[in-house]
Amino acid sequence: MAGMTGDCAIPSLLLLKIKDFVRSLLEQIRNLRSPSVQLDRFSIYCSDPSSACACSYELPVAKEIISIDKESHAHRLEVLLRMLCIIQQLLQENKHASKRDIYYMNPSLFVDQAVVDNIINDICILFKCSRHHLNVVPVGKGLVMGWLRFNEADRRICCINNPSTAYPIPVCLEDVQDIVSVAQYILIVEKETVFQRLSNDKFCDKNRCIIITGRGYPDVPTRRFLRHLVEKLHLPVYCLVDSDPYGFDILSVYRFGSMQMAYDAKLMRVPEIKWLGVLPSDFEEFHLSDRCLLNLTPEDKRKIKSMLTRCYLHKEAPQWRVELEMMLEKGVKFEIEALSSSSFSFLSQVYIPTKIQQGKHV
Repeated sequence: MAGMTGDCAIPSLLLLKIKDFVRSLLEQIRNLRSPSVQLDRFSIYCSDPSSACACSYELPVAKEIISIDKESHAHRLEVLLRMLCIIQQLLQENKHASKRDIYYMNPSLFVDQAVVDNIINDICILFKCSRHHLNVVPVGKGLVMGWLRFNEADRRICCINNPSTAYPIPVCLEDVQDIVSVAQYILIVEKETVFQRLSNDKFCDKNRCIIITGRGYPDVPTRRFLRHLVEKLHLPVYCLVDSDPYGFDILSVYRFGSMQMAYDAKLMRVPEIKWLGVLPSDFEEFHLSDRCLLNLTPEDKRKIKSMLTRCYLHKEAPQWRVELEMMLEKGVKFEIEALSSSSFSFLSQVYIPTKIQQGKHV
């Protein structure tokens, strides 16, 4: 959404929007009307692969009316107003809080952490802004290493001095400036264990690259930082995940965005990403041992069948769909670590360099 990075980047204007919103609710009450809020709803995928699909990275696909007339909505409105009070205070005092901090400000009202997460998303949609504009900051978990240097606030982060040493990914992208790199590509790895394997093997010392891990499903800072690097450095981007439905889902979050934050997908998705591995087709090509294979569980199969219906796999990534269909047909899965069954260094010395040099990715 183009509006997500506009006026709401200025706290004073966001405070004015909050004031106007509350005033509009009071006006509804004054006119003897039940207070209601209209929210746009976004979707990055659906189950319709035809041209009739309405999914968009910029436009809403539906609208939702939250009205006090509905008993289930009354609590949502109460939570929304309480959350706006907290955000107003954060902006006025120029302070920041995590979603967990906010939950503990009124746990009896919020009931569950998911309630806080969802209402923050609603507020972002309502005011056409992103979470960081609300001074709501995540607890960062992503890591980066490689041929990279940048300034973060008043610190200089010189990954390039020790390319195989991990550094935490900045939580606040607005503090990142003066990015310098001589890397040839960016590699995303799903898991911290694989990231540490590459670090131990001094992979970045021998290969001019930048490696990033979100340690599972990536958080917002990791996705924003990756997107920023791609925009600034114009480097090819490869992703290495487990050959299972959850690895594929993580890969999809990096490239297409998450459904939960579909309203902000345009600002965080990285459509340039290539799926380096591990591919279901890699098992036979690299002669992996049968002992590395695990049977797909019924839940795995249900998840794969559900993902195969996603419209973007038909429109934007048909080769990914072919690999996913192969996984379901074979009925097996395997982890990145299976590549180390013959040699601990096979991943760093053979698999990754060979696939990148020979263009064996989809």
